[in-house]
Amino acid sequence: MININFNGLNPLEKSIHEKLETASKEMSSIKISDAASICGCSPSKISKFTKKLGFDNFKQYQDFLYGRALPQKTSSDELSRIRSFIDDFDESKVDELAALIEKHDKIILFGYGPSLICAQYFEYRLRTSTNKVIFAVADEISIASMTDESALLILLTVTGTFHTFESIYNAAKSMSCEVALVVEEYNTDLFSQCDRIFWLSKHNQPADLLPYEKSRTVFFIFLEEVIQKLMRKNRNQKA
Repeated sequence: MININFNGLNPLEKSIHEKLETASKEMSSIKISDAASICGCSPSKISKFTKKLGFDNFKQYQDFLYGRALPQKTSSDELSRIRSFIDDFDESKVDELAALIEKHDKIILFGYGPSLICAQYFEYRLRTSTNKVIFAVADEISIASMTDESALLILLTVTGTFHTFESIYNAAKSMSCEVALVVEEYNTDLFSQCDRIFWLSKHNQPADLLPYEKSRTVFFIFLEEVIQKLMRKNRNQKA
């Protein structure tokens, strides 16, 4: 991304641009040493000027002067993946999870590694947007002591391969607790470890990344949409 800002230039820098713009109409190419000579300053001053104007380097500024297309930087795979996720976003999943949360008085959030940190963040978000009892728990023993028929246990995982949820699921079901799993990548092994599964994306992260190395961006996009829906409904009820 380039942000060209002529208003941020001082009079000397505006003069440099004007001189180089004029020179570009007479010269087929301008090197940074030529620019320094034309403007009566050092090459380092020219370099600082181009960066202040918003370009990465003098070559990029030169392309701008001559009206040549600026080279496009390739976006990261993660940006492309998130863009595809947003393009394919399924609003019905938001409605389903929001409705499931509304059915229960107590919401318990759990995940392993970075997913636990996400659970802790959404504990705060749900506490401020609902009147439910919300807990993010860090260990399986706590889950076993907190689950009951009024609770919804939401498990967060990107791949479901770091650690099985089978023992957690069995313990929760023994207490008549409903279990929903929010998973990013498709994994059939997870179907027997929950009552409801929200599979979020068709676009997997790179296979060479370990589970804890994978981003949780998709969780934040999806769960923030769920929270926004719950907040809007609560506001409408109070109105």
